[in-house]
Amino acid sequence: MVRLSSRSVLIGLCLATQQIHAALTVDLDSPESIKQAASQVAEDLLTFYRGDEPGWVPGILPGPPPDGDYYWWQGGAMWGTLLDYRHHSGDKTYDDTTTTAMLFQVGDDRDFMPGNWSASMGNDDQAFWALSALVATETGFTDPPAEEPQWLSLAQAVFNEQTHEDRRVPSGNCKWGLRWQVYPTNNGYDYINTIANGCYFNIGARLARYTDNATYGELAGRTFDLMERLGYVDKDWNVYDGAHLPDCTDINKAQFSYNAAMLLQGAAFMYNFTDGEEVWRNRIQGLLDRTLEVFFPGGIAFEPSCEPGNCNADMRSFKGFLHRWMASTAILAPFTYDTIMPVLKTSVAGAVVQCTGGDNGRFCGFHWTTGVFDGKVGAGQQMNVLGGLTSLLAANPPLTNSSGGTSVGNVNAGSGETKLTQLPDITTGDKAGAGVLTAAIIAGTLGAFAWMSFD
Repeated sequence: MVRLSSRSVLIGLCLATQQIHAALTVDLDSPESIKQAASQVAEDLLTFYRGDEPGWVPGILPGPPPDGDYYWWQGGAMWGTLLDYRHHSGDKTYDDTTTTAMLFQVGDDRDFMPGNWSASMGNDDQAFWALSALVATETGFTDPPAEEPQWLSLAQAVFNEQTHEDRRVPSGNCKWGLRWQVYPTNNGYDYINTIANGCYFNIGARLARYTDNATYGELAGRTFDLMERLGYVDKDWNVYDGAHLPDCTDINKAQFSYNAAMLLQGAAFMYNFTDGEEVWRNRIQGLLDRTLEVFFPGGIAFEPSCEPGNCNADMRSFKGFLHRWMASTAILAPFTYDTIMPVLKTSVAGAVVQCTGGDNGRFCGFHWTTGVFDGKVGAGQQMNVLGGLTSLLAANPPLTNSSGGTSVGNVNAGSGETKLTQLPDITTGDKAGAGVLTAAIIAGTLGAFAWMSFD
């Protein structure tokens, strides 16, 4: 079990149990105060979004570089962050904006593959939009009009396409690994990374739980097995970034929090779906212990592979994912709750203290351990603190199609080239419409995310 130093605990408790007097003022013992502070962070986050203004594209943040700081995937990640905030706070201010933004980016095949982003389309990019669609599905977000693609079917479309052999390594040591990039012409097509494979694992675990379809879970489990076999997750539960073809042995041992958190949350969904199978409990415990050691060295979130050096705009959004996905782990795997939630509270206390920037004196920086605003604002920094505050409000498990979920699925969703074969449904009257997926297409397992900014 991971133990924080007594000094770190003392500092954290002092921060977390007292009202924090900064430009962003919040009492972390009061849910209403947390919601109020989160509403201010959300408001400031949306100042970076211009997609609802004339001449700008709905759904995306300004970019990609050099035209702006942000890649296409970060728009998808932002809507997922806001959907989580909406669910835990009850604030519906951004409902119409979120729906318009996400549906604008679904593409002609209703699979989050708009043609104008093909030059930089990664499997991880597509997956982050699917993950946000899953948040909408699992939190009971308002369903789109019937003629529009539905949240669940969008996630299924992405999973179907990424399961197809065209996205995967056909043979050798890396067999069935999901490539980072979708198209052979893109830089990174030969990189088999943890985030792409980890997203697929996470989506599969969540679809299994939501639809009660065991085949999604089998594919998710196979993916985690592959990442362990390739050494992307080592015996000490370090989670590395990925490796290249032909044999995936040149492992990039950079550790990023979103890789570890993506796998941790996916394992929690599998634990919950399998009614507490020991293999998933052990994986959760190993990943959690190492995550706390690597990414909370003093009790406050820290990104060791780039901080305090030069984290790019992608990396400056990771802390929010870390907090959100750890919080959902605590709910889905309750044996972790008493370990996770105090750490998140201490970390968020460190985050809020430094939110003293911008014209209104409450914008946040990226460096949380210093207690001082670092002078740089951005969408990622706001997403981090919003995700952190939201994580402290986590209470109820995500919905399933048998516990109040309303989103309609389509097992054949996705483009014709990458569609999964439909077999008979596991359960009758399945509102989500999820059939058993054919396993014949599969022949391996996955990895996870690598950085688009490596290009």
